[in-house]
Amino acid sequence: MTNLTIALDEQVVRKARIRAIHEGTSVSAKVREFLADYAQGSDRQQSAGQAFIAAARRSQANTEGGRWSREDAYDRPYPGGPGTTDATPGPPGP
Repeated sequence: MTNLTIALDEQVVRKARIRAIHEGTSVSAKVREFLADYAQGSDRQQSAGQAFIAAARRSQANTEGGRWSREDAYDRPYPGGPGTTDATPGPPGP
């Protein structure tokens, strides 16, 4: 294992130590865990993306082949929007 020296705010370290004690671990262990996850991040993101695409391809949703346009996303009433009687304020106007 390699040692790593970092400079941190004293208050942050104090709070981290307290939290680590409550979690039954150490700050060093949490930093090791974070760095291991961080180092593998792009691989995990790529795997997650590929799994999502594979799941979407297997999906039985929208089997009729319907398509949505950008306008379709806005073609619905929302609380407080134009043409509604809801008293909830809508987004600010121009």
